[in-house]
This record gives sequence, structure tokens and C-alpha cells, in this order.
Amino acid sequence: MEYWRTVDDDRDLDETLEETFPASDAPANTVETGVRVDAFASLPPVTDNHEAHRFELTVAGETAVLNYERTGSSMVLVHTEVPPAVRGRHLADALAKAAIDRAHAEGLRVMAACPFVKAYMRRHPDSQRS
Repeated sequence: MEYWRTVDDDRDLDETLEETFPASDAPANTVETGVRVDAFASLPPVTDNHEAHRFELTVAGETAVLNYERTGSSMVLVHTEVPPAVRGRHLADALAKAAIDRAHAEGLRVMAACPFVKAYMRRHPDSQRS
């Protein structure tokens, strides 16, 4: 008995699974349907701690932060830090999105000094104002 499957076997399995779902089932989060589950829906809201110059998100008693500096016309996103106990939950993504959205809402230019925020903006071109 062989304990591995080929790519074709996996494709056959996927097609079989799709055929077993009734048409009334909600669409899955797949490339074919284009449905996307909001990764941040289950997270508490990000808060802007003006005094500390940082956006904060607290989960399971741990606080993830995105430090920033404001100038007259821009918001410089300096550093993102997520405690090890809550990593892998997209908290840094939520912080970056909230900071960028806030800057745009206030008419500020976003300047990403933080390498994570730079990478986030590359992955999410819609976060960049044209």
C-alpha cells in the first residue's frame, strides 16, 4: 500500500468533495468563489493611544503595538511589535491597516519606516494612496 498521493490524486479528491456539497451551502473561501473571510472580524478594535504615540491591540492580556510619529503633513510608522504569546493572529496586519486608514482619514501622508509596514503596503497596494 502506498502512503503518498500525487497531485492528480489531490485534484480528484478536491473535485469529489465539491460534488458532495449541496447547492444551498454557503460558498467556501476559495479562489473559485472569491469569497474572503475578514481576518480582523474576531479581533478587538485597534486603539490610538495619542499620549504614547502608538496604535494598540490587546488580545489575551497581551498588547501589540505600532509606534508612530506625527508631523504636520505625515504619519511616520516607526516600529511594530507583537508579543510572542499572540503571534500568528494577524495582529500586526490589523495594526498596520488601522494606522494607514487613520492617516488617510486625517489627510496625512503615510511614511513607513517600519520594515513590517513596508512589507504590508507592498502586499496590499490598495493601502497606498494614488
